[in-house]
Amino acid sequence: MDQYVIKGGTPLHGEVEIGGAKNAALAILAAAVMADEPVTIENIPNVRDINVMIQAIENLGATVDRLDEHTVRLNGATIIGFTVDNEYIRKIRASYYLLGALLGKYKKAEVALPGGCAIGSRPIDLHLKGFRALGAKVEIHQGIVVTRADELVGQHIYLDKVSVGATMNIMMAAAMADGKTTIENAAKEPHVVDVANFLNCMGANIRGAGTDVIRIRGVEKFHGTTYSIIPDQIEAGTFLFAAAATGGDVVVRNVIPKHLEATLAKLLDAGCRVDEFDDAVRVSAREPLKSAHVTTLPYPGFPTDMQPQMSVVLGLAGGTSTVTESIFENRFKYVDELSKMGATIKVEGNIAIIYGVDHYSGARVSAPDLRAGAALVIAGLAADGITIVDDIYYIERGYEHLDDKFRQLGAVIQKVGSEKEIQKFKLKIVS
Repeated sequence: MDQYVIKGGTPLHGEVEIGGAKNAALAILAAAVMADEPVTIENIPNVRDINVMIQAIENLGATVDRLDEHTVRLNGATIIGFTVDNEYIRKIRASYYLLGALLGKYKKAEVALPGGCAIGSRPIDLHLKGFRALGAKVEIHQGIVVTRADELVGQHIYLDKVSVGATMNIMMAAAMADGKTTIENAAKEPHVVDVANFLNCMGANIRGAGTDVIRIRGVEKFHGTTYSIIPDQIEAGTFLFAAAATGGDVVVRNVIPKHLEATLAKLLDAGCRVDEFDDAVRVSAREPLKSAHVTTLPYPGFPTDMQPQMSVVLGLAGGTSTVTESIFENRFKYVDELSKMGATIKVEGNIAIIYGVDHYSGARVSAPDLRAGAALVIAGLAADGITIVDDIYYIERGYEHLDDKFRQLGAVIQKVGSEKEIQKFKLKIVS
């Protein structure tokens, strides 16, 4: 099993290019099968979850051409199957987007229940409620969601809770339903807007994405298109927080600064300098970090996917900070690992009380999930001594060439696959 080994204590400096948004790309790949003409998708991140989704689409019979590392051309005209189930697809959360896409186009789908990181309860009941409202019959047999419909008819659907996944899944199914669908209390995240824009580029009639009311008028068929995925705001935030934690000065390029507003506001609270440009953001941390208080909220609030990284930064800030997690109930699993590095954090329910320390110390830690794994890498970059991060499989689900990009900024980090390679890294550092 691969690991990252890190020699910390070096402030990060320089520029880094941000890739396409994983969470947008996964849904857009699924939606692309709804067209019976070639669809070209650009700026796709080359990460594990994306590759699993592409393989699942290929297994359905769709024509898939990988034009380059970040560009895929798909054609759903050749699809012959409607069942999505293998050991890999069960490990990713986004498998459920194929439910909405296949149900919308073919009025039937069978997809394995989703997996993903164990950060708390993430039921798909709102997805299924939406499908049923549109006229589908939904059953679950042996871990597989089975949906069927003679026809889908537009309806007024109110989501009891803001859900990004349910918003996008219902949007896909409704895009080819008969009549008009209204989704109230819809998620407003940038990737919801990106999926709506993509569907519209294929011929859908969707209005209001980015607000809490989305209106969809169903169409009979979609046509081919070429589309580029938006930049990944979570990847961008990860590098900006790494700059803050290491006392560095980093510019992230190929970003949409508006998508980062909540993240940047908290970096300002923590005492960093922030400069925004048309498609780039610079964060420098020349002054000692200050305590801050953070609550995760649906967009445009502070993103739950940035919560572990924020906690790492606040762990090095003077005074006492609090981080309140309002989205997932099990997102503090990294605290025990961070404590091994000298952090002083007390978790009470959904609140982490963080008492700032002068520095972290290198230790051997394990990534419990995708974003927490990235946070532990940041802690290792800021720490004195050597840090080893195990289980980086989770990290590679959502970050492309993370170690390469950190090395571009001056970090001393290497991906290794054995204890022998770890010892060679240590010897090289000492010499």
